[in-house]
Amino acid sequence: MSDKAEGGLAPVLRILSLWRARAPLLIVGGVLSLLAVLAGLVLMRGAGMRLAGTASGALVVGVLLLRVSGIGRVVLRYVERLVTHDAMFRALADVRVWFFRHLAGGAAAGLGFRRAGDLLSRLVSDVEALDALYLRILVPLAGACLILPFLVLAVLPVDPVLAVVVGGLFVTGAFVLPLGAALLGRRQAGALTHRLAALRIGVLDLVSGLREIRAFGAEGRILSHVRERDASLFDAQARQARLLAVVGGASYLCGQAAVLAVLAAALGVGFGPIPAVRAVGLLFLVVAGFEGIGGLTRAGALAGGVSRAAARVISVGGQDGPAAPVGTRPAPADTHLRFEQVGFRWRADRAPVFDGLTLDIPAGSRVAVLGPSGIGKSTLAALLLKVAAPTSGRITLGGQDLADLDSGSVRCRVAWLSQATHLFADTIRANLLLGRPDATEAELWTALDRAQIGDLVRSMPDGLDSWLGEGGATVSGGQGRRIALARTLLSDAPILILDEPATGLDAETERDFLLTLNTVTTGRTVILIAHRLVGVERLDRIWRLSDGRANAVAA
Repeated sequence: MSDKAEGGLAPVLRILSLWRARAPLLIVGGVLSLLAVLAGLVLMRGAGMRLAGTASGALVVGVLLLRVSGIGRVVLRYVERLVTHDAMFRALADVRVWFFRHLAGGAAAGLGFRRAGDLLSRLVSDVEALDALYLRILVPLAGACLILPFLVLAVLPVDPVLAVVVGGLFVTGAFVLPLGAALLGRRQAGALTHRLAALRIGVLDLVSGLREIRAFGAEGRILSHVRERDASLFDAQARQARLLAVVGGASYLCGQAAVLAVLAAALGVGFGPIPAVRAVGLLFLVVAGFEGIGGLTRAGALAGGVSRAAARVISVGGQDGPAAPVGTRPAPADTHLRFEQVGFRWRADRAPVFDGLTLDIPAGSRVAVLGPSGIGKSTLAALLLKVAAPTSGRITLGGQDLADLDSGSVRCRVAWLSQATHLFADTIRANLLLGRPDATEAELWTALDRAQIGDLVRSMPDGLDSWLGEGGATVSGGQGRRIALARTLLSDAPILILDEPATGLDAETERDFLLTLNTVTTGRTVILIAHRLVGVERLDRIWRLSDGRANAVAA
């Protein structure tokens, strides 16, 4: 994604719109923060005036006001922290839920494009960075907007010129410097975001590809690449730290200049003179006011990173192909499938995948769709699963346009076994129940037996509760594929899409697996998507994809 695409206010506004349900809690937290700021200002001014009054023998501020403002500030600050952080945690949880939903609905439901390291970076770092939007930017900014008039109105009756000077310094420290830091740090924030994602990708590649790295003796080269990315990230962090130091120092100097101006007014140098009691009260107030905006310059420097993090999170909602219409009608019982002059392309700037594709798949038939990589075989599955929609033509199920049918209802009629079927780091039972949570133990064993893996599972010490490990690491590739098949067979879907189901298996295991498929899929519509045929498949019809169309091949 380009810098231009990642910048701007639009992603931030989109994130704020996701927080609508938390708006009351977020607003309450903001109000409590403002009340705590107000109580702190009253306390500091009153304490300064009482201190000066006590020294001069005059009682100008009562103890009750100090007690009320002091206790109020402590209580309000404590409650405000509870409310704002609770609201932020809930809001970030909403963003993560939204992220997962759009991730599941986009990229051909996981058929496409995202790298695990980049996905992890978006889900962890980028989402967590969004807490700065509320806690470090919006809430402190609202506090600064309250402090400014309070400060100016307190100084104005004493010395108008001093009020202008203090107000100008405050505006510089609270608004001008943070804005400048945001503009200067925008590019650095983008580099930091991308370099962190690149480091995560490199580390995950190193860990997940360790066997291949060792086999080719590439440990030193791969580790060098990771170190380069780490050094690049450190360089971006150092640049951001220097920017934070500069703008933080400038903001601090604005506060010190305001303090000097009040002291000068107390001494009658350039301002005033003003009474000592009032001078001390104003001095305490100015110190408290500028302390209240100490974090805004840092927030300004981080604002670019927040904007880019928001853009990267929101981008997961972008469609990788034409959005499939939701549809409202239930899928019919008839499972006759037809592709009628279907055209499709993933993006407008890419060549069409299909151009006038026509297929007729009667209910209960067994067909194969062949073709080399990149010809559109997996896109066929995406269209049938209704995670993408044709750009022209139509697909019908039982004579009804797929676009008019409810997506969930369609997916209940279609089961999918892909070349990259994932086994979760969990028990065999939990992996099977993913496809059908209400399945009984007897039904689980039946599915395993039909997939010809039941005897192996029975031989394991923990049976169905045996741990599979990450990606099914505790079983062989063929065994893992049969467990995935058992999970698919638990579904009662009458249409079964087999997308390169035997990829990665040796020749003998592949033949055995396909023979099993011939047996267990009897009575269902079977759509086999493959590069080639082994010779043991039972098929009624074969098509070969070429130039976006399907050509019949003798079965």
